Amino acid sequence: MKFVIAPDKFKGSLTGFEFCNAVEEGLHMVFRDAEIIKMPLADGGDGTIEVVQHYIEGEKVNITVNDPLFRPIQASYLYSPKNQSAYIEMAEASGLKLMKNTELNCAQSSTFGTGELIADALEKGVLEIILGIGGSATNDGGMGMANALGYRFLNSENEDLKPVGANLINIKKIDTSKINPRLREVKVKVACDVTNPFYGEHGAAKVYAAQKGASKEEIEHLDNGLRNFAEVILDKFGVDLQKIKGSGAAGGIGGGAIVFLEGGLTSGIDLIKELANFDTIIEDTDWIITGEGKLDEQTLSGKTIAGVVSSASQKNIPVAALCGSVNISTREQEKFGLKYVTSIVRGVSTLKEAMDSSYDNLVNTSFNFANILK
Repeated sequence: MKFVIAPDKFKGSLTGFEFCNAVEEGLHMVFRDAEIIKMPLADGGDGTIEVVQHYIEGEKVNITVNDPLFRPIQASYLYSPKNQSAYIEMAEASGLKLMKNTELNCAQSSTFGTGELIADALEKGVLEIILGIGGSATNDGGMGMANALGYRFLNSENEDLKPVGANLINIKKIDTSKINPRLREVKVKVACDVTNPFYGEHGAAKVYAAQKGASKEEIEHLDNGLRNFAEVILDKFGVDLQKIKGSGAAGGIGGGAIVFLEGGLTSGIDLIKELANFDTIIEDTDWIITGEGKLDEQTLSGKTIAGVVSSASQKNIPVAALCGSVNISTREQEKFGLKYVTSIVRGVSTLKEAMDSSYDNLVNTSFNFANILK
């Protein structure tokens, strides 16, 4: 038997690597000679940087950058000299995780630090950058990121504007005369799993700004700012961001990456599968075993398990999902294409008890699954 173990993490409980080890342990109790390939995956959320490091053989680079409120912090990204590539997670420099709840203010926050990480990678001579844009604390349309790379944003008096969301409404001109020359030598891929437009009712500000500290008045101001920014960008670069799905991701940095980095948006799980050479490695596999902490309807669109099923279905490989909790119907399971689904929880327990027992429970569940196959 050949098994590929390809999970996401169990958030707060098991890493993808620990999941792989537990399932391998359970399978080998029954199939002692089974071929087992461990391929932890991620979709661009927390923990993605560790998964990427596994596949690109990268080293962590730590530098001082500006946090969302322009305070100096230490942030890191992955650099692979062998592949001349870098993986940059914007949350490391511009994320919600860097701020207290009382500090949230996406009208005055910036992606400048993300741009500083990119600039450092460019100095190292990378030819490819993968940019993860989840967990942002910003709504500046990528203005800050671009500013750190040499773009200047000017008002009607030709004065430089501070690169924060509140100033998007004041941009009248974009000066590209001093941009980092290495930008044009690098291919940029952006991990993006939402389809929000740049502005409007489903845009960056109106959907996400409230959870980043914006009041109703600030949300309107930010949305109008994104509209203005889009018009200036259309006039300068000929790109209509409002027509591009995902341009409103992460406070509009999805659109900013398209314009200022000439980046392409793609799903996080598809990027990780490409790095892992997943579709090739799963050839001739008898079963793929995947899982995550909670299996529900949200899992069925754009998450790790969805990516696994997509690849498996093209090769007629059955997929088993071993999850912390399961909240889908059998009809949804069949529609989704999962052959076997179960929760690993045993007995009656609190959430903490279930999470603390995840490894042992997963070994047990894998053992029983293998017995069914045998």
